[in-house]
Amino acid sequence: MQNQIAIEIETFINNHVTKQRRVHTNGVVAEAIRLAERYKEDVEKAAFAAHCHDMTRDVSAEESNRLLEAFDLPDRYRNLPDLSHGKIAAAMLKTQFGICDTEVLNAVSFHTTGREGMSLLEKIVYVADAIEPSRHYPGVEEIRKAADVDLDLACFLAMESTIRFVNDRGRSLDQDTEAAMAWINNIITESRKDCL
Repeated sequence: MQNQIAIEIETFINNHVTKQRRVHTNGVVAEAIRLAERYKEDVEKAAFAAHCHDMTRDVSAEESNRLLEAFDLPDRYRNLPDLSHGKIAAAMLKTQFGICDTEVLNAVSFHTTGREGMSLLEKIVYVADAIEPSRHYPGVEEIRKAADVDLDLACFLAMESTIRFVNDRGRSLDQDTEAAMAWINNIITESRKDCL
């Protein structure tokens, strides 16, 4: 990546991300690097995607809705900044900053929901977001342990936790998460059959 683009992205992040979000992001970057090294993924890509994953998380709901429209993103994310911020960040990286790496863009776009057919990089950022050190919720330790030995299992456990969280609040589950959960569950089931 050219230095000027990196500076522009960093300036945007510094102007739009809270201190608390920065702590979280730094934790995600550290975990993404660790997992990329563990699973032989491109460390630079993992660090960059992790660094950018929440770059629009702290913009207002009104601004999120405006950006959804500006980037022609699906209306189903309207008034849902917890789901829309990854989509917006990926669209912004592509259109405003010229980032064309599909794997990086997908890792940013789907870091909250997951999706069917996730790449290794997408799984790494998804799990890193779930287990970074400032995360404290029921089951996080189990996900952290799984992440060191079986990234697919860690994804499955993180998705299971997300589904519980969404159900407990009476919200509808995003269709990408539903598809991702079925897909990752099938991978785990098939790998267990192979071990018998």
